Amino acid sequence: MSGGLLVRRTVRGATALRGGRTGRPTPYQFFGALFWLVMTLAYWRIPLCCDAGQHAAVVERLKADLLHPAHSMADLPGAGSPYYGPYAVVQGVLARLTGLSGWEVVKLAGPVHLLVLLTGIGRFVRTLTARAWAPVLAVLFMTLLWGTARIRWSGYLGLLPMTTNLGYPSALAIGLTFWAWAWTGTRARADAPAVRFVGPSGLGGWWGYAGTGALYGLILLTHPVTAASALIGAVAIVASRQRGWRRPVVARWTLTVAVCAAVGVWWPYYDVLSLVGDTGMDAMHRQLYEGMLANSWLALPGLPALWARARRSVRDPLVLMFLLEGLLVAYGWVSGHYTYARALWAVLVPPQFALAVELAAPRPWRWGRRVLGGAAAAGVCLGFVTVHAGAVVPRAIDPVGFPQATRWPAYDWAARHIGPGEVVITDGYFASHSIAGYGPNLAAPIWPDPALDEGERRRRAADVRAYLAPGSTRAVRAAVVRRYHVRWLLLTRWHPVPEEAVVVAWSRRTGEVLARVGG
Repeated sequence: MSGGLLVRRTVRGATALRGGRTGRPTPYQFFGALFWLVMTLAYWRIPLCCDAGQHAAVVERLKADLLHPAHSMADLPGAGSPYYGPYAVVQGVLARLTGLSGWEVVKLAGPVHLLVLLTGIGRFVRTLTARAWAPVLAVLFMTLLWGTARIRWSGYLGLLPMTTNLGYPSALAIGLTFWAWAWTGTRARADAPAVRFVGPSGLGGWWGYAGTGALYGLILLTHPVTAASALIGAVAIVASRQRGWRRPVVARWTLTVAVCAAVGVWWPYYDVLSLVGDTGMDAMHRQLYEGMLANSWLALPGLPALWARARRSVRDPLVLMFLLEGLLVAYGWVSGHYTYARALWAVLVPPQFALAVELAAPRPWRWGRRVLGGAAAAGVCLGFVTVHAGAVVPRAIDPVGFPQATRWPAYDWAARHIGPGEVVITDGYFASHSIAGYGPNLAAPIWPDPALDEGERRRRAADVRAYLAPGSTRAVRAAVVRRYHVRWLLLTRWHPVPEEAVVVAWSRRTGEVLARVGG
């Protein structure tokens, strides 16, 4: 046993990225490319919404000052904000070099993230099986076998949510996680005593383990919540392959862990260790636990396939991953750290992928597999019709009225009057999520952020509510304007414009008004 090249026979047609006869694409190459094209078009036809304003704001702040970016939504320093990871910095550099806006960078990121995700799934499934259709079915089940409730949280990569959140860092982090799991599985299998090695370097070499650790470190800095699932999945994969911990094996995986930790600690923009006890995002995630069954029950047909794998070996990587990821989600509920509900995708991957591997088996099928195939087909159809059809069926040709992604209004009409970094007060839900992405700041940021003390954020929110209250006096409003250097009001059509404000512009679509205050 030494760090060398793993000797194994190439299985024709089994690879998700290459293989088969020359010039003939594999099923995954063909359908993966088709899926990428369809989802890219679907993603581009829907206006950016939801958390996209936050991520566009991050790019805008880095574009303005790459080394010392301001807080993404407030007129405050941004030091310590986990939004400023390595990937965000790369996006900021791209924006500076090309002149693209934050919104444009986030929009262009979607197809790139999807490519990383699809290639990562292909590589990971290759570590599980040589069946050519398994990665095709894995993508089908991962995007449709969720639940019958509409959900758009980042990290929940169903077909409909993809139309809005493909440009988010979480989508990239999940794609990189599949790549990291594939690398981990390859190296864990290479460590098995029964595998013969030749040569001094290669898949089992030290550089490979260091590179795997660096990839996990990059995931940690890109999206820390996803990193928790990625690392737990890595533990499951390594544990499934080992039949005894020899010193060389321990040393190589210790290197992986050390490099991951070094990458995380080295990053100068924020301290990743400070996020361990942070509870600022927990309260808003409780609803994910309350709706978890409705968001995931269509994945139940994967449990028999997972059970079959467990009967063959309780140390199967998908079985261990399902158990450990489930424990992570359960810990979030019991401890009150509800942010760990975001790990649901990693709990569903094992049954979804086990089902894909099972149904990719060559025919003829026994009755049990036929029943499983029928249940999977029914689940796919039900999920598509009730939730996801609107992702790929435009409203203009929709004969049924499928649920469609919400089309948020744009705020370029207001942003053209507001200088970069100037402070805005708004009473609108869409505006409060979007306007910072154009460069302005909010008096009260809507999201918790370690870069801003949560008590201070709540005080700001209380002051903004006092400003917007129907009974507020001119003196109260003037005090808030001075305290936070407010220059602009962006008000819905239901809110009266204060007497001291000067209307500058308004939106024909929403009826919102932009007014100037504070000098």
